[in-house]
Order: sequence, then C-alpha cells, then structure tokens
Amino acid sequence: MQTLKDLIGESKIFAQREVLSPHYTPEKLIFREKEINNIEKAIKPALEGEKGRNLFIYGRTGTGKTTCTKYVITEIKEIPNTKARVSYVNCRMYNTRFRVLNKVIAEHMPNYARRGYGTVDLYEKLTNWIEEDNKILVLVLDEIDMVKDLDDLVYTMTRINSDIRAGGVAMIGISNKVSFKEELDPRSLSALYESELVFPSYYSDEIYAILKDRAMKGFKNGTVTEDILHFIAASAAKEGGDARLSLKILSKSGEIAEEHGKDRITMEEAEEAVKIAESEIVYELISSLPEHQKLVLYSIVLLAQSGGSYKKLTDGIDTYLFSGEVYNRYKSISESLKRVPKSERWYRNYISELEMQGLIASFDSSKGIRGHTKLIKLLYPTQKTRAVLERNIFGLNGPMDKKEDAAGVG
Repeated sequence: MQTLKDLIGESKIFAQREVLSPHYTPEKLIFREKEINNIEKAIKPALEGEKGRNLFIYGRTGTGKTTCTKYVITEIKEIPNTKARVSYVNCRMYNTRFRVLNKVIAEHMPNYARRGYGTVDLYEKLTNWIEEDNKILVLVLDEIDMVKDLDDLVYTMTRINSDIRAGGVAMIGISNKVSFKEELDPRSLSALYESELVFPSYYSDEIYAILKDRAMKGFKNGTVTEDILHFIAASAAKEGGDARLSLKILSKSGEIAEEHGKDRITMEEAEEAVKIAESEIVYELISSLPEHQKLVLYSIVLLAQSGGSYKKLTDGIDTYLFSGEVYNRYKSISESLKRVPKSERWYRNYISELEMQGLIASFDSSKGIRGHTKLIKLLYPTQKTRAVLERNIFGLNGPMDKKEDAAGVG
C-alpha cells in the first residue's frame, strides 16, 4: 500500500507533468502554423489601432482552436505600446451577456467590478474605458455557443463600435459547432463583419508527432516507447483526430503505471488509459451539448434500445433508425418536458452536429426502404449513453423510474 510520503515523493515516470496537460501552451505549435498566421492576420488591424473584423473559429474538440488562440494572445501581450487589450472569456463559465461584461470589467477595471451594477452601467463604463485613449478591445469568447443570450451579447459588443468615436471592439468567437450562428437574430447577424477559420482534425501521424514532442519534456528518459505513442495516436485518430484526447490518454497511462509501481509505461497501462479516457470524453461531449441536441440524442438512444412504431433495421451487428421516427420521438419528449420542439430544419442541423461530434452516423437509405429516407446509427453503447443523458437532462443517477413515466419516455 502506498503511503502519503510515497505519493508526494519524486515521480519515477513524470519529469514535467504539466507539459502533458491539454491546457499547456507549448513554445511552438506544430501543424498549426497556417491557422496561427490566419488568426494573426485577423488581429493585425486591432494592433494598429483599427477596429478590425470579427473572427469565428470552428473545429471539432481537440483540433487546437483554443491553444492556438491563446498562443496569439501571448504574442499580443508581448508587443509594446499597442492599443490592443485582450480579454479571454470561457463562456462555459461566463454564459450570459452580463457575466461576460462583468468579466471584462473585472479584468481591466478591477476597482469598478463589484456587485450592484446593471448591464447598462457596465456597458457605459466599458465604452468610456475604450474611448478614453482609443483602445481596441480584443474579446476572445471561447465556446461562444454556450452563451444563453448570445443575440444580446453579439448585438451589444457590435453596438459599441457604432456608439464610440474612437477605439473599438474586435471579437474572436471559438466554437465546436459550425452552425451556431444560424440561431442568431438577423439584426445581430447583420451587425457582424467577420471572417471564418475552420480547424481540421489531426491525422494519426500528426498526433504521434505532438505526443512525441510533449513526451520528451513530460516524461523521464526511457519511460515511454515509440510503440506506445503510435498506439495512443491511432486510438485518438479513431475518435476524430482529437489531440486533447491523446494527451489525456498519455498522461493517464503514466498515472496508471505509477499506481502499478512501475518505472515505465507498458501496453497494459496504455490500453486501460484508452478505455478510461474514451468514457470521460463521451461524458464531456454529451454534457456540453445544447438542450435540444441532448433531447435528439436521447430519442435515438431510446429507439435504439426499445424500437418504436416502425421496425428497426439491423444487419445483425448494428441497428439503424429512421430519421422521421427519431424526430417524432424528439417532439414527444420535448412536449412532455414542456419544451417547444424545434422545426425539422433545426432537427436536421442537430443531426449534423451530433454526427460531427462523432456520437452518431447518418446516411441516406437506398430506394425502397419507406421511400428515400435518412438512416441513423448510434456510435456509443446505448446503456452508458442513456445514463449520461439522464443525469444531464433529469438529474438522475440510476435507471429512469417515476420521472421517466411522467415524461412519457419509457
């Protein structure tokens, strides 16, 4: 049994554990030079005292969006005598217009950031602060789609540029969801003058190179072999080229090896770490979905488990669901939970988003199967996915019982 002294002693495995964190920003970001350069070009006008244009960055989880943006933020802060001031806001934590404004105020005017002020007060203080010496506020909104009143926030920040004589605001919005702007009100959308940047997923050999670079600094010599790095890279590539997942697996492999009392990582630890990390990443993915996407996914899970009005298609291995029936189940669940179901157009967007996240697969059927329809397949174990969704939607820790019956989703 390990003692507390053993736990806090020098590690046999790790040299610099923080280097293996997905939140660590390395001195050089490999395979993302082009994307970094595009962010720098978008920021350039702000550094020269101009308002510049807004930039929206899209890409799947683990494609380097946040890391690259933080890298550019560090560059900006090292430039002397610039009018640009940067605020990075994690919108998962600061998920309303008021909270975002208050976060910016607290960062740049800490004496003013205290309770008792309303949105209008914060807006006036912010505009005055910008205008007093022609500052350009570069506002980075990470996971921008998590803001509940996004229309109000976008309209407010773009309005600042109209209300002041000098200085301005340039926004950088980061999102996993390409279609999130479609939910904006037309007046907010029309006020945006933006460019877009899409981050592609990493290939297996790119993930391997990233892991090798981090492992050289993060682990002690001889702790991890090339075979282990290749295995982890291939596992992450299967999950959509997620570099963050690969780093989580690598770090977890080292932790498990320590727990086993070993001085190096073997395939046993790597395989165990893959299983643990995959489970955690699915939970994080589902937890971050907007409410109606969760309800659509929940409908897919229920139908995959129990079937419905129409017979499910199966090839003996996988189960395929008709898109129309998934939509009908989604409407039924939404109404039972006193939510207004979204239109079929939005439903199709949600299916696309769930597919982009790697949670489902969809494809057009051949003619003759109830006409020409779309078929949907769940890509994760139904019971585990259902349990995660029920914790998120209903706050349940076990199988659905009375709440399930009340919601009419049994």
